[in-house]
Amino acid sequence: MNRREILKTGLGSIAAASAGWPMIGPAQAAEWPTKAVRVVVPYAAGSATDLVPRTVFEQVGQQVGQSFIVENRPGGGTTIGSAQVKAAEPDGHTILVHSNAIVTVPAIQLNVPYDPVKDFSGLTPLGNVPLVLVIAPSKGIKNVKELVAKAKAKPGELNYGAAGIGTPPHLAMERFRLAAGFEGQLVPFKGAPEALTEVMTGRIDIYFCPITPALPLIRDGKVLALAVSSSQRASALPDVPTSIEAGVPESDLDFSVVALAPKKTPRDVVAKMQAEIVKAINNPATKSKLTTLGIKAVHIYSLAAINAGAGIGSNCETRRIRGD
Repeated sequence: MNRREILKTGLGSIAAASAGWPMIGPAQAAEWPTKAVRVVVPYAAGSATDLVPRTVFEQVGQQVGQSFIVENRPGGGTTIGSAQVKAAEPDGHTILVHSNAIVTVPAIQLNVPYDPVKDFSGLTPLGNVPLVLVIAPSKGIKNVKELVAKAKAKPGELNYGAAGIGTPPHLAMERFRLAAGFEGQLVPFKGAPEALTEVMTGRIDIYFCPITPALPLIRDGKVLALAVSSSQRASALPDVPTSIEAGVPESDLDFSVVALAPKKTPRDVVAKMQAEIVKAINNPATKSKLTTLGIKAVHIYSLAAINAGAGIGSNCETRRIRGD
């Protein structure tokens, strides 16, 4: 797969790990959890992939009466934390929260210590996170057209941040850059907070940042939002155009946050985990908190609803959701 193919199709393919999504019959009553649960996030604290699970699993903890401890394990382009979950006891007490990068990193990096299909069972998406292209106001650039013109006028001089190689912010920038037709220099960071700091100071020119950590800085005027990478405008930034609306065709990219478990986790435990997470996501208080963070909610059915086909549509549609 070449670079453009990865950027065009790889990011929509969390479903490539669909062999890991739960595809089971009616769930039995599993005893879960029986102790505190580790939630491993292979991104820095304060990033969107960190804030979303903290919000969701706070509610799950209230539902099941156990603690959910979020552990940040950045590094290695997200491979360090992912490998830790792969090696964890598959008993339902270790969860990996990742992004589209769970499938794109192995397509880009060499010697990745996990296989997204063979080593993980998917639990459920947690939400979609718009990525917003930010720049310091001091740069004097007001829109995407001006940015692209400046980048083309001085080939290779513009630099851009990314939180890890192969992650959605990195690939969103590469897709945008290739579609716009300019050269630039990548500067990798462990997470969004560090990259945003460098953008504010002007040491990094631009950064496609998850909307959650960027929102306060945009509202305070510390960074300027030029565009969002998603196919639709972000509800939290309704006046900011999509990159396509801004004049760069085929530059859109959607960023999802997902929860996974080690592959050999018992199926009845996976079903119980999924049911509780879906219940938490659909809780009105959780939905409100995610909206405040700029997260786009995803409509999720529990396995029980999927297996029953209740309210989902035709049997064909039910099979599609289940992966039959």
